[in-house]
Amino acid sequence: MKRLVGIGEAAKALGVTPLTLRRWDESGKLKPARVTEGGRRRYDLAKLQPELHRQQDDTARRTVAYARVSSHDQKPALERQAHLLEAYCAGQGWTYEVVTDLGSGMNYRKKGLKRLLEDIVEDRVGRLVITHKDRLLRFGAELVFAICEAKGVEVVILNQGEDTSFEEDLARDVLEIITVFSARLYGARSRKNAKLIADIKAAAEGVDGGA
Repeated sequence: MKRLVGIGEAAKALGVTPLTLRRWDESGKLKPARVTEGGRRRYDLAKLQPELHRQQDDTARRTVAYARVSSHDQKPALERQAHLLEAYCAGQGWTYEVVTDLGSGMNYRKKGLKRLLEDIVEDRVGRLVITHKDRLLRFGAELVFAICEAKGVEVVILNQGEDTSFEEDLARDVLEIITVFSARLYGARSRKNAKLIADIKAAAEGVDGGA
């Protein structure tokens, strides 16, 4: 929210006299002041002191740790993931909040993810902490990171290596893709399509069961 102040308060905030501020305004050194109907100048402090206001905004923004697993049978893994994030954030001395999600990495409509993205866009998040990149999304994590960069959000990824549950989660995601498209292919009443789907699904389930 903008805070418009008179020339006296604005000059005091900058440590100069009102006369100096008026000269700066007239010479174009400052962002143009808003002039009221009565001819009085009003200045936006956020524009006069951008660094100070940016620091205040950063203090107000919070650290969010995001944890996710794909299915209900992975809840113990979700708890371990959340505890790991909590321990790390606490060790850094950050004030933090942990957001957890239960759902596929292909699902962009998960409740926790939607809330996280909304908070990032609304400048309520200053730091995002995750254990692995794939915990955020299977595909599209780079887009979220680009949004974070544009909004000045620091991204901390604890483990840059391969996620230990990568193969299992990938198999679940493949099965989800098959489920989405199978109805269309079955609708074509093609035995060849049906056999292809069955073969792919069996292979994916084999990887899931062996993970």
